[in-house]
Amino acid sequence: MGREETLQAIDAAKSAFEGWKNMLPRERAKILYCWAQLMHQHRKSLGTILSRECGKVLAEGMGECQYAGRYLEWYAGEAERVYGDIIAGPRAGVTTTVVRRPVGVVGVITPWNFPSSMVTRSVGGALAAGCTAVLKASEYTPFSALVLAQLAAAAGVPAGVFNVITGDAEPIGTALLDSFDVRKLAFTGSTRTGKHLYARSAATMKKLGLELGGNAPFIVFDDADLNRAVSALIASKFRNAGQTCISSNRVFVHESMHDAFVARLVREIVAAVHVGNSFDVNATVGSLINGAAVDKMEALVHDAVAKGAKVELGGKRISGPGYFFEPTVLTCVKHETMNCCQQEIFGPIVPIVKFSSESEVVRLANATRSGLAAYIYTQDYRRQSRVAEQLEFGMLGVNDVGLSSPSAPFGGVKESGLGRDGSKYGIDAFVDIKYVLESRV
Repeated sequence: MGREETLQAIDAAKSAFEGWKNMLPRERAKILYCWAQLMHQHRKSLGTILSRECGKVLAEGMGECQYAGRYLEWYAGEAERVYGDIIAGPRAGVTTTVVRRPVGVVGVITPWNFPSSMVTRSVGGALAAGCTAVLKASEYTPFSALVLAQLAAAAGVPAGVFNVITGDAEPIGTALLDSFDVRKLAFTGSTRTGKHLYARSAATMKKLGLELGGNAPFIVFDDADLNRAVSALIASKFRNAGQTCISSNRVFVHESMHDAFVARLVREIVAAVHVGNSFDVNATVGSLINGAAVDKMEALVHDAVAKGAKVELGGKRISGPGYFFEPTVLTCVKHETMNCCQQEIFGPIVPIVKFSSESEVVRLANATRSGLAAYIYTQDYRRQSRVAEQLEFGMLGVNDVGLSSPSAPFGGVKESGLGRDGSKYGIDAFVDIKYVLESRV
């Protein structure tokens, strides 16, 4: 598929918009809820397709599909909560009303690393608000998107309301950007691509939602619960083989805890982290997405070692078929000069940086243009509040790494994007505010 098919999909979405917009919100909610239930019913089949496409272990694939369905359930509820306001008029006999109306056709571009949940997180919000959508699915994971469209139709989503385009990104993306009929663009992916879309959208003045890259700090203070912090880091770092935007990217450990933390981390990884095929029942971590991703991991390790880092565990690609890389722990890491700290890793590498004071680690954590997620581990309540206030990130986990939830606002600051997904704020991205001044005289 390419430009022509994309324009046809935009036309279909435009034609379907009036009918979908004017449908009672509770009817839209019923359809979204039915779609979610179908996802839950077919979770194993959906998870199998997803895992075959992107390399996740099956348990993660099934878990993502359940999580994706929860976004539809959340937005089904939000469909009936698009409220307006009545404001005191500026003069006698005048009424001021504020209403929120769906923006129209929404273009959605999703990545391969979460090919189901990133779809429902954006498309669910758009449809709940009364918008129609054209989805450009990742070329790595087209079938995960296509099967969601099948389930949407089975749930009662009318023809033209949700359209899926698969194929080469350039002609499809250009068609979405150039079309004035596409009034909102929601993109999840790299910061580099997000900046390009931001600039190109100016020509048609589209609303934008951008969920871009991260460089998450994971900070372990001297009073942290060591076992809890190690377990949480493993969960955060090795989910989807480290290919998540909120994965712990830079690990800062207080100098008094450093050696014990590293020793415990290495032991736990050896005992609990098993790399393998998506359908290997013993595997806890699947493959990287392609050969270029494996090459990048090798380059990051080589760069770090050349600049003085020590490999405590792993550090090499796994021989044989597939795109596998060893779980890797690096110490003696220099934050300012090593690429593993200056860019998003997106893989199973844990670079560990020593720090000696709170002010030092806050400075290092904030020394990035990204601002998506951050994590701190400390049992000092005052420090929790103090550090949380100083960290320049859109989301912060304190003694917890489970940030993702449909009821919470997902998004970042700085170069990590614009807007929020999920929560009561998520639907705002898909509506325009209209102010009506009415004289009764």
